[in-house]
Amino acid sequence: MGHKAKIWIALWMVYILWGSTYLGIELAGETMPPFFGAGIRFLIAGTLMLGLVAWRRGTAALRLTRAEAASSAVVGLLLPGANALLFVTERQVPIGLASLIIAAVPLWVLLLRFAARERPDLVSVAGLVAGFAGIALLVRPGGGSSLGYLLLTVLASFMWAFGSFLSPRLPVPRDAFAATAYEMLAGGVALMTVALIVYSPHQLNPAHYSARSLVGLAYLIVFGSLIAYSAYAWLLANAPIGQVSTYAYVNPVIAIALGAIVLGESVTWRIVGGALLVLAAVAIVVRRESEAAVDAAPVVVSEADDVVGANGHAGEIAAGRVAER
Repeated sequence: MGHKAKIWIALWMVYILWGSTYLGIELAGETMPPFFGAGIRFLIAGTLMLGLVAWRRGTAALRLTRAEAASSAVVGLLLPGANALLFVTERQVPIGLASLIIAAVPLWVLLLRFAARERPDLVSVAGLVAGFAGIALLVRPGGGSSLGYLLLTVLASFMWAFGSFLSPRLPVPRDAFAATAYEMLAGGVALMTVALIVYSPHQLNPAHYSARSLVGLAYLIVFGSLIAYSAYAWLLANAPIGQVSTYAYVNPVIAIALGAIVLGESVTWRIVGGALLVLAAVAIVVRRESEAAVDAAPVVVSEADDVVGANGHAGEIAAGRVAER
């Protein structure tokens, strides 16, 4: 099989698997308490990923400093925490609409760069304005979704962006998989602690969870957290960043299609209009930022499967880090 064919297979794995995680979250959350579902997902996925790193690269790859441990905890609270909010909001917000709001992560990252006194170019700024116009259209109450749940989804998008923004600015483990595993574990421990406090033993009893919820959870752990991220990390080392980052505006299309086909969600003109604005803006911002990332800090490979940035931060691209999607 040729190299280009492998790239396209890996890309479509990321497109479909990460695009379908919104459906997995909705199914898992049907009968499973949100923070428990998200917590158990990341505890299991993080543990499995640590085991994979130890098996393939040895226990030396798992070593981390106190600063790296603290950074992993901070990013872990933000990224898996944002995912936990989706477990809550997707009970009221259609998965297609939720995926479009989450797709705005690169726009929030750009806004945070403004706050940090960085100056993106005018084309990126135009994309930012168009994108937030689309978000404003999408979060208008209507279609059975309350404003409160829509705003919680916006908060999840911002938390994802903030974690992505902080990640390259904090000392994190050099190994991309080890860094992601520690972040998953940190988020999983925090979420499970909350779950044990706020939920009753009856709510935490697995006997009350439907087969659909258990299948959704297993799908998130195996396909969303392990297989898709492995394909994504391979792409970072083997494909142009501009091509890899196309997942940012393909994933919502997959989620919208699955919502309509599997869950019978309606695709209204408001969603279509908001989708066009958000996805066009994300495409503009991601392409411009990816071009800048290639010029400033290209991704390099230090070992056969070791993906790192030239600045030493694992698996980071301008579009934002979504390993915990």
